[in-house]
Amino acid sequence: MEFVMTPVATVREGRPTPEDDFWGGTTCRIELTGGYDADSLSGLADFSHLEVVYVFDRVAEDAVETGARHPRNRADWPLVGIFGQRGKKRPNRLGVSRCALVEVDGRALVVEGLDAIEGTPVLDIKPWMKEFGPRGDQRQPAWSSELMAEYYLAGSDAQHES
Repeated sequence: MEFVMTPVATVREGRPTPEDDFWGGTTCRIELTGGYDADSLSGLADFSHLEVVYVFDRVAEDAVETGARHPRNRADWPLVGIFGQRGKKRPNRLGVSRCALVEVDGRALVVEGLDAIEGTPVLDIKPWMKEFGPRGDQRQPAWSSELMAEYYLAGSDAQHES
């Protein structure tokens, strides 16, 4: 059985190109496709954050990685398998991001901190509920914290820290 996914929305007014850092303060709109009306978003305004599933549609199939690599090509970080990192060249080219919901505007959502670019197809939008967050103690390797140190800084924040 073949399973086909159809986008429910598209990212608009976002960054034109993917970047490795400084997604904090970045706002964009998620506009529903024609098959969904404003009722699809009813109740969403009561939540502060969303979880958005989208497609890295600009990654060519022949660029997909299945093995291990150094994150961001930094040899000082360990070789990590594609499922041990969040790189965009994933086998199914799916991205998952949590972002702040700023406003529900008719058939669109204004969000902050979504790390998807202009024109990105959105497969699903879910309200973030704290009960879906991690339970128990959390751990992660030091390289991942170093990698993410500036990811959600605002561009102007980064300029002040330099």
